[in-house]
Amino acid sequence: MSGPEKAPAPQEVWETLSQAERDAAYNNNAAVKNSADLVAARDRASTSLRGRYPAKLDLAYGGRERMLFDLYPAADANAACLVFIHGGYWQKNSREVFAAYAEGPLAAGWSVAMPSHTLAPHASLTDIVAEIGDALDWITREGRMHGIAGPIVLAGWSAGAQLTAMLLRHSSVVAGLAVSGVYELGPIRDTYLNEALKLTDREIATLSPLRLPVTDKPLAIAYGTNEVPALVHDAIRFHDKRMAAGAPGPLIAIEGADHFTILDEFRSPNGRLVEAAAALLPEAQRPRGGA
Repeated sequence: MSGPEKAPAPQEVWETLSQAERDAAYNNNAAVKNSADLVAARDRASTSLRGRYPAKLDLAYGGRERMLFDLYPAADANAACLVFIHGGYWQKNSREVFAAYAEGPLAAGWSVAMPSHTLAPHASLTDIVAEIGDALDWITREGRMHGIAGPIVLAGWSAGAQLTAMLLRHSSVVAGLAVSGVYELGPIRDTYLNEALKLTDREIATLSPLRLPVTDKPLAIAYGTNEVPALVHDAIRFHDKRMAAGAPGPLIAIEGADHFTILDEFRSPNGRLVEAAAALLPEAQRPRGGA
């Protein structure tokens, strides 16, 4: 291929949409009418989980204020580790409020590690991708002393799914699970989200997974059938691109799930996203039950 692919629009008529329509195409909070209640419940559950587990919290993996890990080691240090990257369009949220989604993997026998990263506009998307790379370097280097030494499956939701796709290439990552992600950044620059992100032409070309060569590691791509069409479009298009390149990994449509309720599939050891993560590993490396 001689250059980056043409940006796939989230809708065929993207160029004809008003600014309000473009903004709405990516506004997950507005699209889910009870999103505020769902977020509040998530935050309460996360506070509860952080209090219940003997986690190693707030461990620095770099020099900036938000470059911190929360670690939840399994009883077996060699158990597979799910590194989960939070969402928030790269400009809000942190690992603390996503702790609830460690519940299912922990019960299934995984270790779980949750990093935060610097948020836009205090960091560019280029910087954020680099910070997640630093987090993976750190857990590779330091994880054993904290009880985490197993194979790493990288997972992320929303903006975290884009980061997962970008860091799938990391030498310590054996597989990935990308949930409800944005894999083409071109349209994002046309929305309210770009006020903080200030995406450059180079970032759109080099940080849009749909424009990049496929990483030939297992990657499950999940989305809810009640998500905004732009995210459904990106998930299907990204999976199609990977299939065309012969890369492994399923496309998982969670029937009836929206952008927020899809994460409930991380709340139980039998949740579809927990099971999807395990299925990415060879049988001998799959967790066997835990806390």
